[in-house]
Amino acid sequence: MIRVTVFKDSEQNARGVSLDGHAGYGEEGEDIVCAAVSALVLNMANSVETFTEDGFTGEAAVEGGGFSFRFTGEISPESKLLMDSLILGLQNIRDEYGEQYINIRLKEV
Repeated sequence: MIRVTVFKDSEQNARGVSLDGHAGYGEEGEDIVCAAVSALVLNMANSVETFTEDGFTGEAAVEGGGFSFRFTGEISPESKLLMDSLILGLQNIRDEYGEQYINIRLKEV
């Protein structure tokens, strides 16, 4: 199962996200849930880097499916939209394939 933690501040702005695990959907090497989640989170991080000036830290682990991303300062409206879009996409994957493959929890920071 992919475990997703979305870090939100007191104003409910997403300040970051961390993921670990693998979905285990279908055959190894053909896991469309893992592929979809990976595409979403990497695109979000690349989009923040390319289209905003917002500072962040990020890390992706080759083994174990680990990924983390955190904003280090103020968040622009563009980054807020990108994070909201990521969360929506992850929720849609969960709703389509089931919580046995992806679990999303919110954590206030």
